[in-house]
Amino acid sequence: MDTGTHIVMGVALGGLATIDPVISNDPALFNAVLVGTIVGSHAPDFDTVLKLKNNATYIRHHRGITHSIPAVLMWGILIASIIHLFIPEKSFFHIWLWTAIAVIIHVLVDIFNAYGTQAYRPFSNRWVAYGFINTFDPYIFFLHIAGIAAWALGANPAFIWAVIYSVIVLYYIKRYMDKRFIVKKINSYFSDLEQIATSPTIKQNYWRVAITTKDRFYVGVVDNNHIEIIDEFTRVPLPDTELMKMAKTDKNIAAFLSFSPVYRWEINEYKDYTEVRFIDLRYRSKGHYPFVAVVQIDDSMHITSSYTGWIFSEKKLQHKLYVEESPI
Repeated sequence: MDTGTHIVMGVALGGLATIDPVISNDPALFNAVLVGTIVGSHAPDFDTVLKLKNNATYIRHHRGITHSIPAVLMWGILIASIIHLFIPEKSFFHIWLWTAIAVIIHVLVDIFNAYGTQAYRPFSNRWVAYGFINTFDPYIFFLHIAGIAAWALGANPAFIWAVIYSVIVLYYIKRYMDKRFIVKKINSYFSDLEQIATSPTIKQNYWRVAITTKDRFYVGVVDNNHIEIIDEFTRVPLPDTELMKMAKTDKNIAAFLSFSPVYRWEINEYKDYTEVRFIDLRYRSKGHYPFVAVVQIDDSMHITSSYTGWIFSEKKLQHKLYVEESPI
C-alpha cells in the first residue's frame, strides 16, 4: 500500500489496542503503543532510502528482505526495544505485541496489490502479488480517515476500529471475488493460458490485465466486467546472442528481469550503438507502458548507458539515459 495508508493503519491499530484495559487505563503506555504501531506500520518500507542510490538497487530490493519473515520478526523487537528505552517502567510485551501486529499487517496488505512483495523469503524469493487491491485504495484510506475523525470527536476507539476493520475484511473478500470472476471469464476466452496478471486501478470496477498464452501476450482492461483487449504481441524468447548476454549483465536490466514477470523486448540499431529495451506489460496507462529497462551497447560490446524505472515520455527517458551515465 502507499505510505499514507500505512500510516493511518498505524493510527487505527493504536486505537484498536485500547481493547486491552492495561493499555486503555495507562496513558503513557497507550502513547508508547501508538508510536510503535505507527512506526511499525511503515518500517518495512524504510528500504525506500535505496532510491537515493539508484533505481536498479531500489527495484531489486524494495519489498524484498525488509518484508521477509525474519525481517517481520526483527522489526517488532527492534522498534519496541527502542521505545522501551525511553519508558523502561512500562510493559515491553504490550509495546512489542502491537508493534509486531502493525508490521505483520503492513506486509500482509502489500501482497494483495499488483506490485507484491517477497514475503516468503528466505524460503522463496518469488514475488507474491495477488493483484486485487490497488496500491492506493480510496475506500480503505477514507474508512481510516473517518475512523480517526470519529475517534477525535470522542467515539470509543476500540469499538470504532473493530467495526471498520470488520468492514475492510468484507471488502477484501469482495475484491477477491471480483478478481476470481475476471480470471474465470478470461479463462473462458483462451484455451492456452499460462498466466493472468491483474492490476486493479483506483476506480472500483476498472482493472488492467496482462495475459500470457503459449504464443502471445494480450494487454487489456476490464470495465464493469466487460473485457477489452487493447494490445497484442507475439511472445518471442530472448535470443541467445552476445548482445543479449551483455545486456543481461547490466544492473538495470538484471533488476527489471528479477521483478517483471510479463514483458516484451525489442532491439533498435543506431549509428553508434544498439539499444535493447524491455517493457513491462502490466502497467499500461494512457496508451503508454511506463515501466521499462533500457541499455545502450556500442559496437565494441561495451555498455555505454542504461536505465530502469517509470518513464512517461521518450524525451524523459533519453534525458535519464544521459544523466545516469554523466560524470558530473
